[in-house]
Formats: sequence, C-alpha cells, structure tokens
Amino acid sequence: MKISIITPTYNEVENIEKLYLEIKNEFNKINCDYEHIIIDNNSTDGTINKIKDLASKDKNLKLIINSKNYGHIRSPFHALLQSSGDASILMASDFQDPIELIPKYINEWKKGNKIILGEKISSAENQVKFSIRKIFYSFLNKISDFELTKNTTGSGIFDKSIIEKLKKINDPYPYFRGLLSELGEEIKTIKFGQPLRRFGKTKNNISTLYDIGILGIVKHSRKPLRFMVLLGFVSSIISFAVGTFYFVYKILFWDSFTLGLAPIIIGIFIVSSIQITLLGLVGEYVGIILLHQRNMPLVIEKERINF
Repeated sequence: MKISIITPTYNEVENIEKLYLEIKNEFNKINCDYEHIIIDNNSTDGTINKIKDLASKDKNLKLIINSKNYGHIRSPFHALLQSSGDASILMASDFQDPIELIPKYINEWKKGNKIILGEKISSAENQVKFSIRKIFYSFLNKISDFELTKNTTGSGIFDKSIIEKLKKINDPYPYFRGLLSELGEEIKTIKFGQPLRRFGKTKNNISTLYDIGILGIVKHSRKPLRFMVLLGFVSSIISFAVGTFYFVYKILFWDSFTLGLAPIIIGIFIVSSIQITLLGLVGEYVGIILLHQRNMPLVIEKERINF
C-alpha cells in the first residue's frame, strides 16, 4: 500500500517544515509507504529553498515548482494528477486540515470508499465568513444540476481509480467539488472542526472566494441562464403592459396628462441595472467557454525534484 499526500503551498515558509515533520511522523505511526508531493505556486518568501533543503534529505518528499502563481484551484488539481499512490490525500498546508485526519481518511478508504472528503462542521475562523460559506453552499446545491457536498473544500482522500478518471477530464479550470460529484461515485464525509491557520496569513480574500463561488455556479448549473430568459420574458410583459397603459391614458387625456421625468428615470435605472447584471453573468459563462477553447494546461512547471 502506498499513499500519496498532496499539500499546495504559496508563501508558507513558517508552516512548511512543521507540516512536513508532522506528516512524516504520522506515516511512521501508520507504517506504510508514502510520497509527500508539495506543489508550490512560485513562492517569494523562502518556501521553495526550505522545501528543497528538506527534499535533499528525504526522497519521499517531492516538489513541483510552478512557473508562476496559478492560484488555489488549478495548482492542487495538477498535483493530484501527478500522484502515484494507491490513494491520494489532498490537504491544506496551513494546518486548517488537521493532520489527525490522515489515519481517519485511510481507514475509511480501506473499507472500500473511493472518495472521502473532510466536512467542516465548525470553524475557529471568522464566524461571519464561515456562515456566508454555509449559505453559499446551500444556495449552490439548490441551483446545481446535481447534488454537491456541503461545507467541503476538496480536501480528502481519493482512490487511484478516481485519479485515473480525473486524468481523462480535460478541464483547464476545474471546480473540484463539482467534478467529484459528476463522477457518480458515492462520496463519504468525515466531520471535523476547522482550527485557525497556525502561522502566516491566509491567501483567501474576496477575489479568491468570488472566483470559487462564480466557478461553482457557471460550471455546474444552467439555471442562471434559464432565469435570465424567464426574467426577460416577465419584464417584457410588464414593460408592454405599462407602455400600453400610458399610451391609452395619453390618448384619452391628451391635454391634461403629463408623464413627468420620475417614472422615466426610475424605469431606465431599473432596466439598466438588470441588464448589466445579466450581461456580467453571461460574460462569466463566455469566459469559461473561451478558457476551454484555448486548451491551455492546468499549470506550466518550472522544476521538479525527486520525481
């Protein structure tokens, strides 16, 4: 039995050595072969040199250095596809996925489960942010074309057969949780309380959270597009009714009826805001289509060590 463990990094110099040692200690307890693949998004804080130093002393530690920062979506997925274990574990490098989950993942995998994800039931992070994420996951489930797992980030363990299926999917910008649900395999979850990141600052911000959110919507739901059609149909009926009413009213009371600027201005602003919002959403769908048509690789690697 061989287990691959994947931890993506970007400017994690304070965490990476401690993470490496704790993972190594955990696998010494489990007593099985393993490889630890770290994929780095071209860190600038000394993370790469630290990993290279560790890898020079331990052939189980493998390093992929990306040519630039490819973000938190493409980079981990690419590393998963490079794994060679009978099962592969994906975990964050900031200790927000507890190391204690590793033996739990492996035990569930040994029972025959091919996909096991960590499900956050609580979090020591900002409670407002955690609550917003829960609401978003519920919303995404309601509009998705199929059921998605809630309160999961993609961290978990995946059987080699799942990795082989993922390799056949040509998706340059995957929404990982959605892909797993699309495979049709039963997904088991292990509940855990998410601790605070141990050192350093989180790389998640409004931009990255928006990226994940909009990707989940446009990749796995056609309902927003259908909503646009429905909204356009309803608004056209309302506009036609209002226009007919004012036309008839003007004919009947030609000399006394004056429309005024207020209804015109309000109407223009409402219609314009709806159009801009819907055009933006259509633009996201078009952007995804363009990304697929370009057929670019997930990441471009700069260097590999110990492969």
